[in-house]
Parts: sequence; structure tokens; C-alpha cells
Amino acid sequence: MEAGVQDAGGMLAVDVGNTVTRLGLFADGALAATWEATTAEHLTVDEARLVVTGFLDALARRSADEGAPSSAGDAIVSCVVPDLTDVWASALRAECGRRPLVVGPGLKTGIRMRYRDPAEVGPDRVADLAAALADYGGPLVVVDLGTTTNFEVVDAEGTFLGGIIAPGLALGAKALAQAAARLPHVELKAPASVIGTSTREAVQAGVVMGEVARIDGLVDMVLAELGCEAEVVVTGANAAAMAALLRHDARADDTLTLRGLHRLYELNRRKP
Repeated sequence: MEAGVQDAGGMLAVDVGNTVTRLGLFADGALAATWEATTAEHLTVDEARLVVTGFLDALARRSADEGAPSSAGDAIVSCVVPDLTDVWASALRAECGRRPLVVGPGLKTGIRMRYRDPAEVGPDRVADLAAALADYGGPLVVVDLGTTTNFEVVDAEGTFLGGIIAPGLALGAKALAQAAARLPHVELKAPASVIGTSTREAVQAGVVMGEVARIDGLVDMVLAELGCEAEVVVTGANAAAMAALLRHDARADDTLTLRGLHRLYELNRRKP
């Protein structure tokens, strides 16, 4: 990390998803701490900055004992909610004293793509690919669990071939409960048996085990098109639990997106 940023504190990575916003503070190239907040549909710059200061204040309270960094001198943000991109950029500029890097067209990624229009690839997907290529190489299938379930496919040469975007686990459960008045909202965990003996268990089986079957089935189809085996990496919400349920041997990586943001920052970082 360049001297000016290191002197001022760590580097803050912010991943703004449709449902959850994740923050990670990096120091000396390593992820030192993380924080999660609900993504608000409407957010002011001051409210976004409160999320940041809440994270950093919590770190400050423990830093005396653990020696953890508790301030940020620079930042990078990935935002899939267009109306919130400038809000978060302004909040991070106010906190760090300089405009953050924003993942989007024009940013160096180091990723070879066969996508018809690379500008269409969402910033969260770019971040996932940046970390996955650096840490795992190819061939590779990345499954990111969030509001949507995204699949990113990388060939043996490390080229991003494309992917799949499907409704996410929570979105499917919410739609089912809203559209079917007699069906309950359920905790998103696997039931003891795929054959539910109560309505709640039946919904859990349909939603959770249905998602497991969909992921396994789509991975099968992807591997058939690739013509070879590939490592499967699962990230996002409840990554470890989902990876454990899959038939495929899958690796859970909860911090892939944040590490990808750090890698993009390193590729594009500027002198103060």
C-alpha cells in the first residue's frame, strides 16, 4: 500500500449488493475486519457514511487490545444499485478524504473476457472473477449466492467465458410466501428430510433443496459444455452451508468478493 494511504489507515472495500452491503478493511494487503449492513432502498450520503463510521468505530474499540487498524485512507466500491453508486462514492470520499475507486467501465481488471459486451458484467461479478483468477486459476465455476445466484465460468486458460444469473434463494422464498397466502415464511436452512412432514418443512425442502439441485444441475451442464472438470467455488450468503449440501465437491470462500475488490484496487491504485 502506498505510503500516503498506509499512513492514513487501511484500505476500505465496500460491496453494495441489492440486499446486503459488505465492508472489509485491508491492512498490509490482508483483510483485517469485515462488517455487514442491510442495503437501504433509499440512502443519503450521511446515512451511508454512518455505516462506515459505525464499522470503523467498532474497530477502534477493539484496536487497543488487538492492534487492528481502525481508519481508512482510501477505498474502492462495487455497487449493483445504480442509484446508490454516487451516494456511496460521496460518503467514502468524505470519510477517506479522496474519491474512491468505483468498479465499472474504464477500471483495469486484468480479466480476459469472451462476454459480448464486457461493460454489461456487473461490478460484483468482476470482483469475484478478479479474486478467483488470482487465487484459483481455471478451469473454474464461481457460484455467488445473493439476491441473485450468479455463476461465473472460467476456462483452463483463465478466460471468463460467461455465466448464469438466476433468482437467489431468499428471493425465491419471498416470492413463494407472497404469492401463496397459506404458505409461511421459513428459515432458509435444509430440512432433515427432503420429504417434508409439515408445510414448513415442505417449503424448506422446495426452496433450499431445490436451490441445491438447481446449482448441482447447472454445474453439471456447465462442465459438459466445458468438456472438463473444474473447481467449484461458492461465495456469498451462507456459502459454507450451501457448499456442504452440494453433490459437487465445492469450496466455500466467504470473502472472495472483498478480496477481489482489494485486487482491483491494487491494479488501479493511485498515488496520493
